[in-house]
Amino acid sequence: MYVSHLSLHDFRSYPSAEVPLEAGVTAFVGRNGQGKTNLIEAIDYLSRLQSHRVASDAPLVRAGAEQAVVRAAVVRDGRTATLEIEINPGRANKARINKSPLPRTRELVGLVRTVVFAPDDLSLVKGDPSDRRRFLDDLLVLRSPRLAGVRADYDRVLKQRNSLLKTARSGGRRAPDEYLTSTLAVWDDHLARTGAEILAERLALVEALRPYVGKAYETVARGATREDARIEYRPSFELIDEDGLRPSTQEGLEKAILAELARRQRDELDRGVSLVGPHRDDLLCTLGHAGGQLLPVKGYASHGESWSFALALRLASYDLLRADGDDPILILDDVFAELDAERREQLAALVAGAEQVLVTAAVAEDVPKALEGARYRVAGGEVTREQ
Repeated sequence: MYVSHLSLHDFRSYPSAEVPLEAGVTAFVGRNGQGKTNLIEAIDYLSRLQSHRVASDAPLVRAGAEQAVVRAAVVRDGRTATLEIEINPGRANKARINKSPLPRTRELVGLVRTVVFAPDDLSLVKGDPSDRRRFLDDLLVLRSPRLAGVRADYDRVLKQRNSLLKTARSGGRRAPDEYLTSTLAVWDDHLARTGAEILAERLALVEALRPYVGKAYETVARGATREDARIEYRPSFELIDEDGLRPSTQEGLEKAILAELARRQRDELDRGVSLVGPHRDDLLCTLGHAGGQLLPVKGYASHGESWSFALALRLASYDLLRADGDDPILILDDVFAELDAERREQLAALVAGAEQVLVTAAVAEDVPKALEGARYRVAGGEVTREQ
């Protein structure tokens, strides 16, 4: 899979841009602020309908414009399809395939798959749990696009439930009345059902991802073994059924969430917020140290170890998606400037064989020799192919 042409209209800094691409490595070189990252951000947005740089769509539309359009020709198994997203801040976005409108924009998700390496990847191991949850959910949706709908349903239920709890708290209700109890029970059922599906998918994903993380860390960290880097899913409460075991089915997880919601109801009413569910979970990242002790990367690992673990998570994502049958597009966004020489060369060697690699760099010298290929100069809003 690779993008053979990218068209932009009022996206970020570009009134318009037409960029022919090809399989293999393409580097966009230019000083900061010239728009090179905007190009690869557009391709990644087509993949997930989210930016890896900002949380909302508004910054994606050029100042003074009402909408932005991203269009890409995507080649897969020798066939080309044109994917298009019309970004309308404050209104519904619109998606098309080969000029035919899609009923829902999220049907575009996963048709082109990307894995992005970026300077802020350090937040995957040093940031808040929300960064790691987003990492898992983005990967889930790329592997199974229907989960975008499940995640949207869960977010909607959570918002409604939190609103109810907040209203109850502001009303000073220390004990729930009959109306509140019955209404809360309805939202509990919705939260448990959608939450159990997300939880089941995340648990399965971590199991599938674990060996790839160990293998990738062994590759990028000097002297490490694949047993040194480990990941473990940490739910917001202890997942134990009546037999003292972790529920093995989605139905069992749903029952476990409902039981915990009942147990924490008073706490939730007191605080006016939902305290149970996958929105409170975390991905625990640990490293083995002398004596076999496992310590969390956050708070214990050195800067170099943290970078190696973050790289291992991204490489593991790529390997897992590749094992599903498609080479995702690899995007390396100004990442080489953040790495020492050894990690720079290791990463370049690992990804050089991907079907398509898109690199951004401030100076040409930041692009390793292993990633030599097509090169564009980005300056003053112009994208120019170098000969």
